Amino acid sequence: MRVRLAISTSAIGILALNLTGYGLAVGLSAGHERATAAACTRGSTERLRTDRLSYAATTLRPLTVRKALNQKFGTRFERQNTNGVPTVFGVLATRVDGSCRPVYYKVQLPIRPIGSTGWVRAADVRLRVVHTRIAIDLSQRRITLFRDGRPVLVTTAVIGAPSTPTPTGSFYVNQRLRTANPFGDYGPGAVGISAFSPVLLNWAQGGPIAIHGTDAPGLIGSAVSHGCLRVRNADAEKLLRLAVEGTPVEIRN
Repeated sequence: MRVRLAISTSAIGILALNLTGYGLAVGLSAGHERATAAACTRGSTERLRTDRLSYAATTLRPLTVRKALNQKFGTRFERQNTNGVPTVFGVLATRVDGSCRPVYYKVQLPIRPIGSTGWVRAADVRLRVVHTRIAIDLSQRRITLFRDGRPVLVTTAVIGAPSTPTPTGSFYVNQRLRTANPFGDYGPGAVGISAFSPVLLNWAQGGPIAIHGTDAPGLIGSAVSHGCLRVRNADAEKLLRLAVEGTPVEIRN
């Protein structure tokens, strides 16, 4: 299936990764049960994300995400996103009942304004364990991928130009996409994150940000992109394999 990913001035063919089995599917996290069983009250909110462990929520059906639990209306999401891959949210916390069972999840959203969050019914999503985390230091042009709290990849990247900067903040990996031509502008593919360009407001698909490969490795370490992060193709391959959907992404100056 060929779809478009707008991360630069040219359009390329993208192939969706097979997402089945990328994590451990859980209806209710055993780790979360242990963490909250000692002190759990009906309606309490429990944080789920740590530096070593986090969760992804994959939609089971079309659903509505509300900014606040008492809101009547919210943002509608389909089971698949624009690129034809499953819609996935990064999970921040859960609202539990008196038995410590999740009723709602507070999730990060892949929409503008960047950094948006909302609440989704636990019954509408499938929870998956995520062991990876990405830290991006723009001042050092450095990307670090952690697994279970340990760095497993440290690499240098191209970052956004001063006129089209890479956004900063807390995001998550919302999709992994492979290119039809692994030797093209984006190398083998792109790890899409839930961030958007702060200036390219009319860009296709809203100006999404991704970490992707490149056919110009000589530019690695410079600030010349439209906001995306370009890495060597070998590193892009590792990120495509390891940075599963739901992986937290922290971008700092």
